[in-house]
Amino acid sequence: MRLCFASNNAHKLDEIRPLLPASVELLSLADIGCTEELPETQDTLEGNALQKARYVWDHFGVTCFADDTGLEVSALAGAPGVYSARYAGPQRRAEDNVQKLLHELQGAADRSAQFRTVVALVLSDQEVHTFEGAVAGYITEQLQGTEGFGYDPIFQPAEGDGRTFAQMTLAEKNAISHRSRAVGGLVQFLAGAGAQ
Repeated sequence: MRLCFASNNAHKLDEIRPLLPASVELLSLADIGCTEELPETQDTLEGNALQKARYVWDHFGVTCFADDTGLEVSALAGAPGVYSARYAGPQRRAEDNVQKLLHELQGAADRSAQFRTVVALVLSDQEVHTFEGAVAGYITEQLQGTEGFGYDPIFQPAEGDGRTFAQMTLAEKNAISHRSRAVGGLVQFLAGAGAQ
C-alpha cells in the first residue's frame, strides 16, 4: 500500500517511518510533487490534520494521512495548543517558541503539560478516519538534550526516567511519544483493513 504523509517536516518523517508496517510504502510530499505549503487554518488539531490530508487527496488524488500536534500547558490554560508551531510568530522558529514558553512559565508552580497528536487518514472522498495519542509530562526550567525537535528539549515525559525527549534516542522517544501512539492507532486500522 502506498500512503503519503502530508508533512514537509523531515523530523516527523524520520519518526513515523519505523512505526509503519513494511507493507506500507511511505511517500513524502516531495515524492508526489507537492511543493506548496499545506493549509493549516483551523482552530483545532483535528481540524488542521483533516485539512492537510484532504488538501493532498483533493489536489493529488493520493491516499494520505496528516498529523497536527500541540503542546498543551496546564498553567497556560492549554496554550500553545494548536498554535504550538507558531507560538512566537509566523516564522515558526522552534528556538523562539521554546524561549517564549519558558518566559511565560517563569515562577509557575504548575509546570504540567501534555503533548497531543491527531492523525487524520483520507482514503476517499467518503472515508476519513482520525486517531489520537497523548503523553503527559512537565516543562523543564531549561533546555536539556540535543536530539529531537521543537519543544523536545524542555518536555520531560511523566512515565520516563527523568530525561527530556531531546535526551532520548529516536527509538526511546517512539516507545512512549504522542505521535507514536496516534500512528499506532493508524497502524492498527491499516492492519485490520488488510494493508499488512
